[in-house]
Amino acid sequence: MAGPLTFTLLCGLLAATLIQATLSPTAVLILGQKSSKKVKLTQELKDHNTTSILQQLPLLSAMQEEPARGIPVLGSLVNTVLKHIIWLKVTTANILQLQVKPSANDQELLVKIPLDMVAGFNTPLVKTIVEFHMETEAQAIVRMNTSASDPTRLVLSDCATSHGSLRIQLLNKLSFMVNILANQVMNLLVPALPNLVKNQLCPVIEASFNGVYADLLQLVKVPISLSLDRLEFDLLYPAIKGDTIQLYLGAKLLDSQGKVTKWFNNSAASLTMPTLDNIPFSLIVSQDVVKAAVAATLPPEEFMVLLDSVLPEIAHRLKSSIGLINEKAADKLRSTQIVKILTQDTPEFFIDQGRAKVAQLIVLEVFPSSEALRPLFTLGIEASSEAQFYTKGDQLILNLNNISSDRIQLMNSGIGWFQPDVLKNIINEIILSVLLPNENGKLRSGVPVSMVKALGFEAAESSLTKDALVLTPASLRKPTSPVSQ
Repeated sequence: MAGPLTFTLLCGLLAATLIQATLSPTAVLILGQKSSKKVKLTQELKDHNTTSILQQLPLLSAMQEEPARGIPVLGSLVNTVLKHIIWLKVTTANILQLQVKPSANDQELLVKIPLDMVAGFNTPLVKTIVEFHMETEAQAIVRMNTSASDPTRLVLSDCATSHGSLRIQLLNKLSFMVNILANQVMNLLVPALPNLVKNQLCPVIEASFNGVYADLLQLVKVPISLSLDRLEFDLLYPAIKGDTIQLYLGAKLLDSQGKVTKWFNNSAASLTMPTLDNIPFSLIVSQDVVKAAVAATLPPEEFMVLLDSVLPEIAHRLKSSIGLINEKAADKLRSTQIVKILTQDTPEFFIDQGRAKVAQLIVLEVFPSSEALRPLFTLGIEASSEAQFYTKGDQLILNLNNISSDRIQLMNSGIGWFQPDVLKNIINEIILSVLLPNENGKLRSGVPVSMVKALGFEAAESSLTKDALVLTPASLRKPTSPVSQ
């Protein structure tokens, strides 16, 4: 019969599993083997004075304790060796390139931290320091920690170094007696050094990993500015898949006062997860989050254009087109004629077959002059644009390519009923010349993706899947920007 502790553990695991099963992420940050977080971990180790700790390893006392435990003969041998040594210490130490790979358990990652050291000892037998080279490898496991009371997180554990990874080599051959003494010292270090690394260094490695993990959580929370609003990501839960760490994210949209206006903690559909293919990291953002970002950047607005002053050729063609409908109405048009454009609600962003599109509702009114209180007519327009993402450094920019009316409806008319499709060509010219530059001007400032540089890369590039926007580090080729309207 299972005891209370077992029952509690099972309940905790079940609760965490159910939470993850009900949370469909709206974004995922995937960190691969080549992620610069390895570099960050190396830097964290240096910041924790790891090399200094290695240089202060108590080699003499470790040699004395390790082999002599309960074996008097070995203890006597150690004393014989040590009486010929004045001091023994690590003189230089370096941390080499970290390696991260899947462990035997596919829900764990094995982190290998190679250590390179030179140690030396002084003996009355010679006037010079006897030096030898030591190489070893600290290994730790990154695994998921799931509990009922705390959120699921990544933890570092099982830190150790094996005898098999230890290599010690004498740097300089000296006299016969000194060489024998040096070999004895190195033989005694073989069992002593692994315990030293485990006891002295592993706590520092764990603290460094915790620092990197805290920084990682912090960087995904950095707000993304969207005009007056901002977008923020939150960690739902992490996971280990193969040789990658995947952070499953929810999102929220906040207004200028910091009030949450929309939550994105549950995607309508599961995200398509592209493979990294040796790419250091990948940020996948669902189209509903991108849609909200576009809407926040392009809020509903209203503006008027003195068409004859700004676009006289289009003004002339508009008058001719209206003349085909009603000559008297065309004669009412003055040099101060006004076109009033209102964008309704917010744009609809969607991905179709790997291509991005933006659809929007527009109300267009034509006033014969600046003094007129009533428009000649009012049109409701369903317009759409091809949309293209591109990047400049760590800035993600959306550009609307072309814009056209898919459907035009006559909403109100002071010149009698007419078929609005008669005006389709000139209406397309107006919204292309007036509305599109205005919207691209707002989009041109771009969205800073701070995690790109925080992960150690200067620039990003974007691509689309069938349901998401994907950001990855930029390749060596120079990105090209589309020509904006």
